[in-house]
Amino acid sequence: MQKFSLDAQAREHLERAAAGSAGRSAVTVYGDHEHTLRQTLLALTAGTSLAEHENPGEATWLVLRGRVRLTSGEDSWDGRAGDLIAIPPARHSLQAVEDAAVLLTVATHP
Repeated sequence: MQKFSLDAQAREHLERAAAGSAGRSAVTVYGDHEHTLRQTLLALTAGTSLAEHENPGEATWLVLRGRVRLTSGEDSWDGRAGDLIAIPPARHSLQAVEDAAVLLTVATHP
């Protein structure tokens, strides 16, 4: 069994994001591309975004800190700490409205 603090990971990666030129930092905390389930912690500084990209499979964002906006086509959803956002099965982007850390959970089908 493996246990670690998402709060500590969020704090560490927010510091890395602030120190880096891209304004973001990420780490896979569970699984990988060979597993059905993968969880990745992503930290973004305010104003930083993930450009529009394809849906990776069934997926959610759990907002751990800060505020984010998920956009897909004409629709957008705002999330703040504690919110779980289901990612639509379409192209989408994510923007940090303020410094934010999110947990991306993806389940791919074989």
